[in-house]
Amino acid sequence: MNVDPIASRLAANGVAFAQEIAGAARSHGLDPELLAAVAAQETGGPGSNAGHNVVGDGGHGHGLFQIDDRWHAFARTPNAMDPQQNADYAAGMLAGLIKRYGSVHAALSAYNAGSPNAAGTATRWSDGHVLGYADSVLRHYAQLGGEESAQDSAVQERTATIASVSTLAQQARQLPMPAAAPPSAPLMALPTAPSHSQMSPYHRQATDYLALFTDATDEKNS
Repeated sequence: MNVDPIASRLAANGVAFAQEIAGAARSHGLDPELLAAVAAQETGGPGSNAGHNVVGDGGHGHGLFQIDDRWHAFARTPNAMDPQQNADYAAGMLAGLIKRYGSVHAALSAYNAGSPNAAGTATRWSDGHVLGYADSVLRHYAQLGGEESAQDSAVQERTATIASVSTLAQQARQLPMPAAAPPSAPLMALPTAPSHSQMSPYHRQATDYLALFTDATDEKNS
């Protein structure tokens, strides 16, 4: 008997129907942890990475990935409650959305709410965080140890960058304000620079070069 290493990895992380999810992800070129994260979001909840094969959403959501019978004819067939076929349908839909929008986050939002820009269903996690649908799926994804999808590889980097910029901004606000640099002086200006208070507001004075030349000549001849 051949052991599917992808399914084994998912199962080791608590994913139910790991074999079906691994096969569907492989068929459609998806990250298996990402597909498992969608199942966890749909029928597992914030406390579990294991989805369930159930009917939900007032009788409209079918199977592991809650395919909606109001929008998908597939959901109105008995096949919708077969975990393998349900996972394959969801994987095909998600892969198509990623290709269409070029972003995993946008595709997840569209999978849930029909729009790449929708916040979608809000989920409250045990630590008090309330996340929109896509962000909640990506939290499951992180728990499953998934690697960044090629279509949205900048997600974690962007998050880290935002955090770094915020930290730097806070540090910058704690630093003393640097003294303003004096404006460029004319070539023959006096060696003593004016004080900051004398410079603000600053008005450049016309230089009487003839007087300077005369004074210098007189001094030289004295």
